[in-house]
Amino acid sequence: MSTILECKNLSKAYGGKTALSHVSLSLNGGHIIGLLGPNGSGKTTLIKLINGLLTPSEGSLLVGGHPVGVESKRITSYLPDQSYLNANLKIKEIISYFDDFYNDFDKARAYDMLEKLSIHPEAKLKTMSKGTKEKVQLILVMSRRAKLYILDEPIAGVDPAARDYILNTILSNYEEDATILISTHLISDIENILDEVIFIKDGQIVLNSSVDKIREENGKSVDSLFREVFKC
Repeated sequence: MSTILECKNLSKAYGGKTALSHVSLSLNGGHIIGLLGPNGSGKTTLIKLINGLLTPSEGSLLVGGHPVGVESKRITSYLPDQSYLNANLKIKEIISYFDDFYNDFDKARAYDMLEKLSIHPEAKLKTMSKGTKEKVQLILVMSRRAKLYILDEPIAGVDPAARDYILNTILSNYEEDATILISTHLISDIENILDEVIFIKDGQIVLNSSVDKIREENGKSVDSLFREVFKC
């Protein structure tokens, strides 16, 4: 598989404080990868740099071979950890907006996921629970035929009964050669769908490995290793 994300010596400082320090990372297409670390570890900073919401203090970043900008955003589908949608709009109106804005948006896929999650397209976003709003955002993100999907805490706001379905939705609706980068604190809930994990601590990568290798070499789950590394 081709390289979808490449960081070289990537750093970001805010007012003299380093949030990300000399990160070098290469991710190939066709994998589901967990970006894991405690609060303040640098996860959000890395995600914002990939999506062009921040600019690096040092180093370089390529997405699909493109510097972060118009071309990289065309192949990146991003789910932030906070809502960004107009709550006064109906779901069908939001879908039409995405369909007009993104060339790779699959409208039929979006309506199929809405139906499976029993979300009515005529309903307004403001009438929905926090968990349902987050499901709508996930549907919009996964309805794009992107090369890189970045999901920031995709299951944090939903009840445990819905998590398996949401994870199945992710697995069933991304492109075969695409990469999914998932940032989450609910490691045990997503471990079974991950191919690789990245542990990040104090702005630096402390582990980048396949899940199978972790189990073979350490004899423990990703969740157990995470708790050991971060003492939680």
